[in-house]
This record gives sequence, structure tokens and C-alpha cells, in this order.
Amino acid sequence: MKEAMSEYGYLLSIAIILLSTKVLGLTTQKFKLPQVVGALFAGLLIGPAVLNIIPQESMNLLNHISEIGVIVLMFEAGLETDIKELKKTGLASFIIALIGVIVPLLGGFGLAYVYNKENTLDTPIYLQNLFIGIILTATSVSITVETLKELGKLSTKSGNAILGAAIIDDILGIIALTIVTSLASPNSGGSGGVGIVLLKILGFLIFAGIVCVAFHLFMNKWCATESGKDLRRYVIISFVFCLLVSYCAEVFFGVADITGAFFAGVAIAHTPKSEYITSRFNTLSYLLLSPVFFASIGLKVDLSGFSSNILVFTILMLIIALLSKVIGCGLGAKMCGFSMSDSVKIGVGMISRGEVALIVANKGDAIGLMHEEYFAPIIIMVVFTTIITPILLKVVYKDKNTPEPSKT
Repeated sequence: MKEAMSEYGYLLSIAIILLSTKVLGLTTQKFKLPQVVGALFAGLLIGPAVLNIIPQESMNLLNHISEIGVIVLMFEAGLETDIKELKKTGLASFIIALIGVIVPLLGGFGLAYVYNKENTLDTPIYLQNLFIGIILTATSVSITVETLKELGKLSTKSGNAILGAAIIDDILGIIALTIVTSLASPNSGGSGGVGIVLLKILGFLIFAGIVCVAFHLFMNKWCATESGKDLRRYVIISFVFCLLVSYCAEVFFGVADITGAFFAGVAIAHTPKSEYITSRFNTLSYLLLSPVFFASIGLKVDLSGFSSNILVFTILMLIIALLSKVIGCGLGAKMCGFSMSDSVKIGVGMISRGEVALIVANKGDAIGLMHEEYFAPIIIMVVFTTIITPILLKVVYKDKNTPEPSKT
């Protein structure tokens, strides 16, 4: 009996996650907050920080579902991206991302420099401090995307600038991470390793450009020639394409899979069946993938073993994480001619760190770039920025326009 409960415990875990995220999502919606906020609180509530009712045996499967969830979210973002508007904000997105990386990098390095004095690791202490800054440079736009979709603001000028900047931010973060990890691991190839990774990033951009343009042309021709009574074929082939591009991005080029998913979505956007494809993926997303993804962030929080020194460090990290993106990205947007209102919106939209920061932190921990005592503050920072971002987006996008109704 116990073995059966352990073997099939993941079914109960998923049921608890779906029910709790929906109940708390509807509750937060009554307070005029996006449902994603409720889903994140659900993860905190059922995770080790409070009730701890999700068994550890289920986490491996939940992590995989969560990964697919964020891929689908970014694929949906690509499907709803106005590529013409994105082209207009291309240079602006690069400047926004660049300054939005530099400011958090300096802020995180400065904070770690003050607190991280004793070196008990094999890597130089300045690299450890620099790595804390790199973690703060990460931007996870998936929660911003979900919130902007609920508010009906995803296709606005500021919304497209956020999406473009987040993609570039991902690439800049990879470059920074690669440089630091190469310096920390002499066996990784040193500067030669950095050069190879830069070539891989360039290779991915070329690969994505060719493949996505080719698939876009294919979809246009296929949709025009097929009678298409069974529309499900378009959804399946689109998902296969999304997964293949995501796989190639991560495995062959070292670029985050969500970046590949976004490009795949852009390739299918504005094809004859794109609206139908989008509606099908929306169903898949809210039925299973999105709730598990958002809850999984809260499930990672464990507050045991906190000292007063780490508590102060955590509070300061939260402040720096919040202000550095608003100031850095907002300043970049203002330099590119955006209004003050749009600059603030863009800065707020880039606050969330999400799974990107957790992935970076895991890699640093694995190669000795970070003390384990700093892992809990980073998780709290990720959860804090993830929860505060949709709340602040709701505030800064509040205007006379009526938002699109969200699905319940």
C-alpha cells in the first residue's frame, strides 16, 4: 500500500497544485490582482516553507512539467508578438537590456563584496562576488507575459520592448555567465571556451533566423493548399517545431530553451492558422502547464537555517533586485525616447527573475562559485520578484482602457 502511494503520489501532487493554484488564483483576482500571484502563493503554501505537503518523490516530474510549461508560455508569447513592432524596438530593446544587465551586475557585486569576506571555496572571492551580480542580471519574462496577457497589454509598444529586451538579456546573461565560469574553471578552456560560446550564440541566431523564416513560409503555403478540416494537425506540427527549436537551442548552442521557444512562436505568428493554434495552446497552458510552473517556484522555498546576518543580506538583495531593473531598464528606455510612463512600465516588466536566476544559481553552486548559505536568499529573491512584478504591472498599466477578460 505504501509503495503504491509512493509510486502514484505524483497524481495527488498535481491534483493539489491544480486545485490550490486555481482557488488562490480566483481569490487574488477578487482583489484585482493577476491570477499568477495566487498560483505563486499556492506554491509557497503547499511547499516546505509552510505546509510541506508535496512529497519529494514528485518533484522530479513536477520540474519537468514546469520546464515544458515555461517553454509553452514563451511559445505563446512568440505567437502573440507583432514582429513589425518588435523590429521598431530592436535597437531600443538592446540598449534597455544592456543597461538592465550592467546596473544589477554592479549592485549584486557590491552587496556580495560587503558580506562575502571569508573564502572557503576554491574559486577566487572576486569571482564569487561577481557571480552574485550575474544572478541578479537574469530576467524571466514568462510571468510578465502571463500578466500582460491578462491585462490585454502584450502587444503594446512597451510590451514588445519588454519581450525584445528579455531575449537580449538572456543572451547577455549567457555571455557573462560563460566568462565567469570559464575563469573559475581552468579546465573549461579559458578564453578559448568563451570564444567558442560566443560563436555558438551567433550560430544560434543564424540558425533560428533561417529555420524560422523557412517554417513561416512553409506554414503559409501549407495552410493555403490544405483544406484543413482536421485543424489539430497544425497544432501538433507547431508544437513539434517549438520543442525541436528549444532542444537545438539548449543542446547544440547553449542558449536557453525558452529563447528557442519564443523564436518558434514568432515563426508561426501571423500565419493563416495562428489564432487557432494560439487558442489550443492557451487551453493546454491553463489546464496543466502554467499552474505547475508557477507553483513550482514557491515549492523551492525553504526557510530553515536562516541567520540574522543572512536575513539582512536577503533584505538588501530584495531591494537591489527591485530597484536595479527599474532604474537600469527604465533608464535605457528613456534614453531610447520612450515616455516616462512607458519607461517605468518596461523597468517593472523586467523585474522578475524566475527560473532563469535559479538555473544560473544551480550552475554556480555546482562548480563552487557560491556558498550554499546564499542559495536560500536567492530563492526568496526569485519568489519576491516573481510575486511583486505582476502586482506592480497592474499598478503601472492602470489606465482608462478596459483590459481583456482573463480565463477562469
